[in-house]
Amino acid sequence: MKSLNWLLRGLLGLAGVLLAYQAWPVARGAWQAQKADAVAQRLRTGQPVELADVAAGIVALDRAVAADPVAGRYLQRSELVVGAALTPSLNVTLEQRVAWLRSAESDLVAGLGNAPARGVAWARLASVRQGLQGTSRGVVDALLMSIDTSPLLSPIWPARLQLILDNWVAFTPQERERMAAYVVMTWRLSSERRWFAQVIRSPVDELFVRYFLRDEPNAQAELAKWLFEVKRDGK
Repeated sequence: MKSLNWLLRGLLGLAGVLLAYQAWPVARGAWQAQKADAVAQRLRTGQPVELADVAAGIVALDRAVAADPVAGRYLQRSELVVGAALTPSLNVTLEQRVAWLRSAESDLVAGLGNAPARGVAWARLASVRQGLQGTSRGVVDALLMSIDTSPLLSPIWPARLQLILDNWVAFTPQERERMAAYVVMTWRLSSERRWFAQVIRSPVDELFVRYFLRDEPNAQAELAKWLFEVKRDGK
């Protein structure tokens, strides 16, 4: 009995060591990721950032991914890198911005491969591909996944509408019907529809949006009102 007790204690001790060892990469990854939180928040909210802080944040997330290569770490790094690439005030070359976008695309593919139910991340991937490839099936595929996983996430409705307009020729006829219905759904569910006018950047965009809303009561007049106000206010 005494030897059995010692054996149990030994096994429990070994289990504790293994648990601590397995938890260490997670804790270390979280600690490294926290170092990038401040700069990521500034990029997210459009506040001024320094290139040195961005570089330090990327290094911290590189270490976080190396320590704990889970989906969330890849997606977190993609957000920071995309934010940096799209911040005009950062004094970096176009080549560096493209390299950041390619890095973000790789991170998004890796992260979404293990955590596919992330509507915002799919929308980010679609936007990154739009920047790198222009109109393409790659953009459409990511956009459709974003809509499938988070159709009612209203903060990204404007980005989705812009991607729909930019990639209309890449949709199949069936997908076009689906996208038209989706735009109508977002119109109906929007309590404030100014964002529709803010997304429209050309007469062709306006033509498409008016076509999507052709059967909606009073939609044409309301859209005209918002277009006038956006043009008047400059935003």
